[in-house]
Amino acid sequence: MARIAIGGMQHETNTFAPSKADYPAFEAGGGWPGVQYGASLFGAVEGANIPAAGAIAALRAAGHELAATAWAAASPSAQVTTDAFERIVGQMISQLKRQLPVEGVYLDLHGAMVTEAHEDGEGEVLRRVRETVGPGVPIAASLDLHANVTRAMFERADALVAYRTYPHVDMAETGARAAALLQAMLKRGERPAKAMRTLDYLTGIPSQCSFIEPCRGIYSSLRALEAIQGASLSFTPGFPMADFPDCGMAVFGYGFDRDLISRAVRELHGQVSDAEKDFALELHAPGDAVRRARLRGEPGAPVVLADTQDNPGAGGNGDTTGLLAELVKQDASDAVLGLLIDPGSAKRAHEAGQGRTLPFSLGGLSRIPGDFPFCGEFSVEQLGEGRFTCTGPMFKGFRMNLGPMALLRSRSAPGVRVALASRKCQAADQEMLRHLGVEPRRCRIVALKSSVHFRADFEPIASEVLVVKSPGPALADPSEFKWTRLRKGVRLRPLGPAYRG
Repeated sequence: MARIAIGGMQHETNTFAPSKADYPAFEAGGGWPGVQYGASLFGAVEGANIPAAGAIAALRAAGHELAATAWAAASPSAQVTTDAFERIVGQMISQLKRQLPVEGVYLDLHGAMVTEAHEDGEGEVLRRVRETVGPGVPIAASLDLHANVTRAMFERADALVAYRTYPHVDMAETGARAAALLQAMLKRGERPAKAMRTLDYLTGIPSQCSFIEPCRGIYSSLRALEAIQGASLSFTPGFPMADFPDCGMAVFGYGFDRDLISRAVRELHGQVSDAEKDFALELHAPGDAVRRARLRGEPGAPVVLADTQDNPGAGGNGDTTGLLAELVKQDASDAVLGLLIDPGSAKRAHEAGQGRTLPFSLGGLSRIPGDFPFCGEFSVEQLGEGRFTCTGPMFKGFRMNLGPMALLRSRSAPGVRVALASRKCQAADQEMLRHLGVEPRRCRIVALKSSVHFRADFEPIASEVLVVKSPGPALADPSEFKWTRLRKGVRLRPLGPAYRG
């Protein structure tokens, strides 16, 4: 059996977002385990739907000896600071050097990390790992579905394997698939042939959901092609919020027959290219969305509103109030909005105590254009410490620590409640509301600061899902960003204008 090094660093970078990921952001984890060095990473990820957990379980089951280096994750935001990157990756490399010699390396990466010093964060991680272990040691990495896969990443790793679901219910499974490819390399004593093709258009993340077309059909075709061609294939729709030349979609694959893998990648690339027109997705203005939800939502079958542009999972801070203001304005009934990330207001609620009514100035902390704090009187209906374990398909097994939480009820619109949290995390699991005594199924309207991940746990109870375009930094239409570094010729949305520089 082989000795295999384990490590990883996960960050999804929205270069247009209002705040950067510093070292404390990785210590906090943003719903994921905090930064880990050495053997502590094994216990930190165990049992959770995390790629490293799937890889570790698969490699241990095969009898391999595992050598831990470093693992870290932080909520999506603007660039990773140089201090955070160097501290984490520096420890990863130091630990790796102490563990040498190793016969293989598995890395749990995201694929869309931009740092203050490196536009291609993962490419730099792979460069340093490759430099440390040498050219003869195979390196396999798992990637997020939203990876912006660069040529440097593709060349420096021997295998890259991406998620196939959005919501990402297959994260641990993807880690296991990457581990299987690494084991195949070790067993055969050779590296697989590989092929990669990029696409020339961007699409907003709400339309990348694998529960709906065209991604549902594309991933079905991917699996069928794998079965026929004997290849490992990936399609990454990309993270269209990172302003650098390699931002965008890619299709890539690996196999031990060069002709077959080239053919499979070419065919899958053609399908994604042909599906461009199908990536268009209807977006709703807040007023229209709330009016429709008031008419159609019922207890037992709520309408779910996705506040996509303030999604903490795409670089938002979860503190804009446009959708909340509309719920109050229309005096919605049996409505809850969460998670609104406002540590000051959560602290104020805890200091006041349950049952008290007092004025609050909620959110608006990021000073997003067109967004303002929401001022009004609210009663403190429930308090929580923010510690619980998620149970939904996406975050199953994640041990949350969101800091002081509170459920507030509007005095002017008593049917509207707001779930506050102190630490940034997108609302993608029903336990985030149940922790505050809210049973989502019993509501008429559930408004969530999330783009797609919520669908795994909330869509089964929803009568309808509406994607809402309210103020926030995670724009649903990539053509609305002020690009400066994107490569020329890329269409900024499906069938949309090309970037001219």
